[in-house]
Amino acid sequence: MLLAIAVFAITRWKLPHTHAIRALPWKQRLSVIVAGFCGGTIGAKLPFAVGLIEGAPAGWFSDGKTVTTGIIGGYLAIELIKLLMGICVKTGDSFALPLALAMTIGRWGCFFGGCCYGIESTMPWAVDFGDGILRHPTQLYESFFHFVMAAFLVYATAKDILPRQKLKLYLICYAVFRFATEFIRPADVWWLGLTWYQCVVAAMAVALMIQWRLDSHSDLNSVVQPG
Repeated sequence: MLLAIAVFAITRWKLPHTHAIRALPWKQRLSVIVAGFCGGTIGAKLPFAVGLIEGAPAGWFSDGKTVTTGIIGGYLAIELIKLLMGICVKTGDSFALPLALAMTIGRWGCFFGGCCYGIESTMPWAVDFGDGILRHPTQLYESFFHFVMAAFLVYATAKDILPRQKLKLYLICYAVFRFATEFIRPADVWWLGLTWYQCVVAAMAVALMIQWRLDSHSDLNSVVQPG
């Protein structure tokens, strides 16, 4: 966990930022980072706290946390602080690559920690996580996914592909990946034959696509002005 946070921080520090981001006052830049961290932390713990007996606060202090809602919490917190502070600069691209690399490392932590594994498997690479059952190492599947996305983000940044939309693309791809791999995770059906995480990432993908569409219209209107 600490290594993943360090990778995120170092990558974001070393990553070249746009002129618009560099022009932001340091208090606004710091506020965005703090909001993302706090929102991510709360989002990661929220499902565990809500899932306990009503009124019991122990979930906030347990070890349990989930990356998926942590990402959502961080994203929403950043959007909220930008709205409150009147920040119109797109900051998502500056978080995309650091997040992908942090997730690449973080899922190895899940693997060695024996959590977040998949269902029973007969594949030659199946792993026994201590219960005597060979299972899909879904942590490594996800680590590989984030590594591939990180490589793509490096390429996209160098070629200036999808400027200001790289984070949305990355998170939409992650939502699709997580939705698919939920079928090989030992999770209970929650609604309409889907797990809770599948419903969450499906909603996340739809929301991001809508926001992307709105951004595209906004960009078009800013370029095409009546003469």
